[in-house]
Amino acid sequence: MQKSILVTGGAGYIGSHAVLALKDNGWNPVVIDNLVTGFRGAVPQDVPFVEGNIADHDLVSATIKKYNIIAAMHFAGSVVVPESVSDPLKYYYNNTANTRSLLESIIKNEVRHFIFSSTAATYGIPETTPVHEDMPKIPINPYGTSKLMTEYMLADVAAAHDFNYCALRYFNVAGADPKGRTGQSTAGATHLIKVAVEAALGKRDSISIFGTDYDTEDGTGVRDYIHVSDLAAAHVIALEKLIDSPEDSHILNCGYGHGFSVTQVLDAVDRVTNNKLVRNLEPRRAGDPDALISDNSKIKQRFGWTPQYDDLNLIVKHALAWEQRLIENPIA
Repeated sequence: MQKSILVTGGAGYIGSHAVLALKDNGWNPVVIDNLVTGFRGAVPQDVPFVEGNIADHDLVSATIKKYNIIAAMHFAGSVVVPESVSDPLKYYYNNTANTRSLLESIIKNEVRHFIFSSTAATYGIPETTPVHEDMPKIPINPYGTSKLMTEYMLADVAAAHDFNYCALRYFNVAGADPKGRTGQSTAGATHLIKVAVEAALGKRDSISIFGTDYDTEDGTGVRDYIHVSDLAAAHVIALEKLIDSPEDSHILNCGYGHGFSVTQVLDAVDRVTNNKLVRNLEPRRAGDPDALISDNSKIKQRFGWTPQYDDLNLIVKHALAWEQRLIENPIA
């Protein structure tokens, strides 16, 4: 019987790219998604799809047994930072309680390997940048806290069971599949590059710059933008490492190790589109650090991960192409 990889949230933005990366590398993904924010059309027709909740023990157990699941990639959850502040219980339910339920099903069914979609938000506002994995984790919003709580759970589960894991702390994920197979499709998304290409194509009248008084070269916030396909590739490498070395677990940053300011990103969108975005200057948002850049030396050393799309113009180009595709042929 073929061995398969469970992908929770595989109909979402990052999860759907991970599904493609698994397929492209000869693995057999199986998706569970409740389609609250995901899209059935983001999952290839030849990939088994189960609609449902990851906290449903019977559903998850049946899926594991039916498809001979040997590992899981966990993307299902809520990701909007301001919403986590206004509705914290939603985040502790979706991101923490549901993951606890999923892990119970995983352990009971003897799935040995787990890759977790974590976040740089676990660091909060770091005192220095680039940020390395051993720096204090002091999240400043329920989103970051809910993810950090899951990291603690994973460490405890690995200590108690025959189980290993990799938690990848994402920085700012952007772009879309270079072949145009999937991309960021969620309405009302808050990612800067997604919002900017929407504005470039007339889906928005303008774009807001929140704060021009940061301690950066041009006064706008600097972030580490990583192409979603490079991030998906990191998950496949993590899977292979967990299987090859079942005694080892990992918590690793996933970014490029350098950053761009908001102004630089918007300038890149102007270049790629040969147009000029209408920019509104707004007050800075509470809790936004001046700069947030990864120290990615560990993932490069341990996994031999080598980004293929470390080019801001290319990231924008791929995001723009996907946004144009959504206008012509909306995903469902």
